Amino acid sequence: MANEEKFLLVDERVVPDIFKKVLEAKKYIATGKAKNSSEAVKLANISRSAFYKYKDHVMEYTSRASSNIITLYLVMEDMPGVLSSVINHLAEYGANILTINQNIPSDGVAAVTVSIRMTDVTLEEEQLIERLHSLRGVVRISKVS
Repeated sequence: MANEEKFLLVDERVVPDIFKKVLEAKKYIATGKAKNSSEAVKLANISRSAFYKYKDHVMEYTSRASSNIITLYLVMEDMPGVLSSVINHLAEYGANILTINQNIPSDGVAAVTVSIRMTDVTLEEEQLIERLHSLRGVVRISKVS
């Protein structure tokens, strides 16, 4: 058990600045503001060696990212625009779509699962499901437990 990994959750206000700058450099790469790590470390004003030393060990944690996620199971008619309509309505209500998985249509319908983050949704969960169910082409919708 001596080699078991341990993780710490530490308040950002007390961590060394280098950790914050490594996260900043990683974000530059992820968002495309830097094409590679060399550009990212210049933008973050840190050395390459510090970046490589910590990049795989420093990660941002937000309780927001791990909470309020629900998965919806929809059965929709196989016709153009139905999934697009669902996605547009989810965005309109403030849902952050995390995953979409659509099966190949069979017997005129397609099964779709959509995972969303509800943090910024302007409706209650049940209201959202009712509104999506009322859309043209949505046959059935339920929340996956």
